[in-house]
Amino acid sequence: MSALLGLRPELQDTCTSLGLMLSVVLLVGLARVVAQQQLHRPVAHAFVLEFLATFQLCCCTHELQLLSEQHPAHPTWTLTLVYFFSLVHGLTLVGTFSNPCGVMMQMMLGGLSPETGAVRLLAQLVSALCSRYCTGALWSLGLTQYHVSERSFACKNPIQVDLSKAVITEAVCSFLFHSALLHFQEVRAKLRIHLLAALITLLVYAGGSLTGAVFNPALALSLHFMCFDEAFPQFFIVYWLAPSLGILLMILMFSFFLPWLRNNHTINKKE
Repeated sequence: MSALLGLRPELQDTCTSLGLMLSVVLLVGLARVVAQQQLHRPVAHAFVLEFLATFQLCCCTHELQLLSEQHPAHPTWTLTLVYFFSLVHGLTLVGTFSNPCGVMMQMMLGGLSPETGAVRLLAQLVSALCSRYCTGALWSLGLTQYHVSERSFACKNPIQVDLSKAVITEAVCSFLFHSALLHFQEVRAKLRIHLLAALITLLVYAGGSLTGAVFNPALALSLHFMCFDEAFPQFFIVYWLAPSLGILLMILMFSFFLPWLRNNHTINKKE
């Protein structure tokens, strides 16, 4: 503690924010262990684990967004944190989605029943809202100079381009990420987590200045809830419909169009 107090105020704030994020990860990890030991009903088990995973992702992203505002002149630092916490989430949230698009993708591919998918989607949306208000309560303690409760309830529009470009950005990010998620399943777990973390960091770098590169409807709801309230049609299209369109196009391409193309090519070769 004395070493922390000896740092410059900016570094103190950064260390405090990092400590808060790691504390959330540890608390969620403990809660996951308890849930896995105590919950034996599949529906309750799926709901609680999905709730906890989404809660961890949203809380950490709120704090990451705050850190990025503290260091706008050093984007490399922010991208490093994005990569690091993508690794942390990948390692600690195994068996959960924390993204409605991932749930919908598995439902379309037959990997999840509609009932289980609906439970997971409900857990994600409830958790997204809970994480927002928990973050506001935490910021109201004023642990750093940037922790102000009003900040979490203000609408800061992240969309810096026109609607069509914003839709394309979120759809492409969702397409690329879920394509990788689907096709990296055969890769060794340790390498897969690094590849996905690198891809997330690349997408944030490429699309962050356009829409924030969220490609997660639950996370977008948590980060920009007041914007949904003030400009619902625009935010619904960009942050809910566009990522869903991305996974739909991905499934159509890899499950239908490419197999059809391959079959036609085989038939033409035989002829």
